[in-house]
Amino acid sequence: MSTTHHLGDLLRELAPQVLGVLLRRHGGFDSCEDAVQEALLAAATQWPADGVPDKPRAWLITVASRRLVDQVRSEQARRRREVTAAVREAPDADLAPGPDDGGPGERDDTLKLLFLCCHPALTPASQVALTLRAVGGLTTAEIAQAFLVPEATMAPRISRAKQKIRAEGASFRMPTWPEWPDRLAAVLQVLYLIFNEGYTASSGPDLHRQELTGEAIRLTRMVQLALPDDGEVAGLLALMLLTDARRPARTAPDGALVPLAEQDRSRWDAAAIATGTALVTDAMARSPLGPYQLQAAIAALHVQAPRAQDTDWEQIRVLYQILSRIAPNPMVTLNHAVAVAMSKGPRAGLDLLSEVERDDRMARHHRLYAVRGHLLELAGDDAGARESFLLAARRTTSLPEQRYLMGRAARLGEVPGHPSPPGEGP
Repeated sequence: MSTTHHLGDLLRELAPQVLGVLLRRHGGFDSCEDAVQEALLAAATQWPADGVPDKPRAWLITVASRRLVDQVRSEQARRRREVTAAVREAPDADLAPGPDDGGPGERDDTLKLLFLCCHPALTPASQVALTLRAVGGLTTAEIAQAFLVPEATMAPRISRAKQKIRAEGASFRMPTWPEWPDRLAAVLQVLYLIFNEGYTASSGPDLHRQELTGEAIRLTRMVQLALPDDGEVAGLLALMLLTDARRPARTAPDGALVPLAEQDRSRWDAAAIATGTALVTDAMARSPLGPYQLQAAIAALHVQAPRAQDTDWEQIRVLYQILSRIAPNPMVTLNHAVAVAMSKGPRAGLDLLSEVERDDRMARHHRLYAVRGHLLELAGDDAGARESFLLAARRTTSLPEQRYLMGRAARLGEVPGHPSPPGEGP
């Protein structure tokens, strides 16, 4: 891993922790996040030349605190009380890290920050977007990709969410027990989206962003410890573990994407599979059935098959059918179409896929065309499959996925600028 890549990972990991410290000390979500962003920019500029400090978290807290004090001092008289509070805290930040700013026992406010971002005053979409930005560290473009909306639509949504948090005077604390149900659904959706972005990055040269999958799993474990009897929390954690277990086999040595059917299953993480399977089995036995449990059960069926041809596609089809009823969305229908094709034949899958094609949200999404290409290839329509794979390749911003889709198209016929493999031409 390059030094630049490592630095980016470190800053992404530390950003929500530093934001949590500033919120606990000073309050003011919007101003604290601005200060943290300035500190991150300073680190990205200085650390490559000067070296990473011994206590990078404390360094960021100190710089962000100074930036915040500068912001507060420049505000009008109506904010004098906040200025006084900030100045009173500033010397500690300027002179040395506080007792919770370094060392093995340092305090991590990330989970508290997670629930603050899921404040009930925000719409569910704003809760998810703000948390992805503040806790997950995703860019506005990545969040827009997760929501299937343009970046120009997402940026104002995040800005309005921060302003709403400030206007509501939301306190930086864990929710009380009566508040948990209102916050939990948004929290789980946020963690799900962060994990998905890490498992298959929406853009860039790498298929995985392990810092995001690792953080999503870590935070979900924290929520599960707080709510050990909640079946959907356990289901989400199981889904993450069962999915992430396949990660070692998803890429070739050169970074190329390896599809599920071609993966070396001996490289899968057996311990994660065992833990995830036990979690979802227990959750489904004692809790009301929910979408995360169903997705985890589907993931468990995939990883339990010793070979791709042993996959129980009929059971997976039935689970997707149930999932489509209790949590319908175009991505579920897309996956359902694959399961139908594998159990009932490709034409049956293509018939179901026509429902997704009528959804305007999916018109720009590469996965629609990738799945269509796969099903057309199964149906023997090589020309149609090749065209769909090329459309998918043009729509994805992930370089590994783009190369994989171009390769699929090339196997079905000559692609301009991408010669067919020997023996696989038209």
